[in-house]
Amino acid sequence: MKINQRLFDHYGIDTNKNLNIAMKCPRPFDTLLIDKMGSCYACECTSWLPQSLGNLNIQSLDKLVNNEIAKKLQQSILDGSYRYCNDRQCAYLLDARYKGVPFDETVPLPVIKHIRLAIDDSCNLSCPSCRTKKIFESDKSRLRKKQKLADRIIDYVRAQTHQIRIHVGSDGDPFASLVYRYFVSQAKDLPNVRFTVQTNGLLIKKMLHRHRALFEKLDVLNISIDGATKKTYELLRRGGSYEKIIENLEVVKEIKSKFDFKFIMHYVVQSENYREMETMAELGEKYNADRLWFNRINDWSTYDNFRSKDVLDNRHPQHGDCLRVIEKIKKRSTQNNLLIEMPTILRNPSK
Repeated sequence: MKINQRLFDHYGIDTNKNLNIAMKCPRPFDTLLIDKMGSCYACECTSWLPQSLGNLNIQSLDKLVNNEIAKKLQQSILDGSYRYCNDRQCAYLLDARYKGVPFDETVPLPVIKHIRLAIDDSCNLSCPSCRTKKIFESDKSRLRKKQKLADRIIDYVRAQTHQIRIHVGSDGDPFASLVYRYFVSQAKDLPNVRFTVQTNGLLIKKMLHRHRALFEKLDVLNISIDGATKKTYELLRRGGSYEKIIENLEVVKEIKSKFDFKFIMHYVVQSENYREMETMAELGEKYNADRLWFNRINDWSTYDNFRSKDVLDNRHPQHGDCLRVIEKIKKRSTQNNLLIEMPTILRNPSK
């Protein structure tokens, strides 16, 4: 397999650049993302580093993580060029511009410590920024195919002696997905597994007793909440209930200390909700979140006119007002214990 230049062109990544970064990002050395087709990537996000290492349905993970493509991607970190990385979207590289490069000086070891699962996009919501309709995989033949993919991942993890953190829910909701429920049921007893979960949070109370072992091995709970009031939440979290998410946040606050996990809230900033960023920060404080991530909306081809939603675009009529809200948030982040992150927002909004 060779580097696919068309992928990088699609994301506007200049593969001839040299960022001259002395620090070493560990992601291409220790992280693996697996999508629903079985393709494997050496990063947390396919748009940050879009080159596939190969397909798990064809080759074993042992071979994929040590192949020539993996070594070439790793070399671009070691030489400081970061030539294959998307410095216009990667949260770490964007964060580096404002707070100093958050990487280590030492050379990372090529050992997979983090696996991000994006093997099923089933969800109990159909958020307009993400999809045009609700997606739920229930076909028996397709389910079995995805379960076999899950089995391959579990076999790889079982054969390792070091601890591996598995991130469940990069594409769908782990508590709504039959595929992710199957994966958790098979992986929860492995002694070297810890979990990170990305969820809309609406099923936490319901699933707490069914999947107690997951919460007992939970390192980080990420909950996406794109509205801080009932009207906005139910508009942007289509199919959700504001009363229900608040009920589940109460549960999270209650169990956080018991299971000793970090709680991170996520908020996709767009034209309908930017005015509620301060209220979202208040909710984060109220429910004892450790971090609140404000992220710029991405174009997933679900809107006819995406530009009307992207209030961070300096051509948007509400752009100036949004910047004033962001300035208030920046001041607020230095005045309380809630760590507020927004690297994809603090970049040049015209790009």
